[in-house]
Order: sequence, then C-alpha cells, then structure tokens
Amino acid sequence: MFHVPEKFRVKLSGYPEGDATNGAFVVRLKHAQNVFVIASDGAGWEHVSVSRKDRCPTWEEMCQVKNLFWGDEDVAMQFHVPEKDHVNNHPYCLHLWRPKGVNVLRPESIMVGFKNL
Repeated sequence: MFHVPEKFRVKLSGYPEGDATNGAFVVRLKHAQNVFVIASDGAGWEHVSVSRKDRCPTWEEMCQVKNLFWGDEDVAMQFHVPEKDHVNNHPYCLHLWRPKGVNVLRPESIMVGFKNL
C-alpha cells in the first residue's frame, strides 16, 4: 500500500505542501545519505521520483525508498521506455512506479538467478 513518510516531508516555497499521498520529501537513508523524493498518485499510478545532487541513486538507495513508500510485499518498478518518449528534467533522477488496482505481472525469481547459493 502506498504511503508517505511524514517525518521526511518538506515545504517548498511557492508550492502546495501536498496531501496524504503527494508531496516533497528529503529522506535520510542508511549510511547518512540524503535523497530528494517527490511522491504522487494520479492517473492510475503511484509514483516517486528519487534524486541526488551528485549522482544517480544506487540500487540500494532505491530499495530503501521503495520500502519507505510501499510495503515489503508490494511491487514497484522502473521503466525503460522507447527513446522517443524519454523525458529528463534532472540528470540524477530515477523513478519508481506502481499501477493502482493491478496485480503486476513479473517473471519467476529463477529467471533472475538463484535465491540460496
């Protein structure tokens, strides 16, 4: 279930504060790393954009953000869209998406690798 971590919410000058599932957040992750997150849920999607000032977020950082905004059992994903549809408003920003009310189709874990080696 999509939820926002209120303790990380920030107010941006000139912008509305947001609501229960929309807004801006500065999230302090493990190892004292901060990421800036914008959360939204509209047009049938739950979405967070995750950015840093110095580089793109790592896989581990994206996992931490995913677990803050969704539950452990929820599926959220990143998309690689056709090049003609690329939008890049920030050089160090990645996105997580989850469609509302849809069971996300995904491959069996064995197609990725072995769980217990």
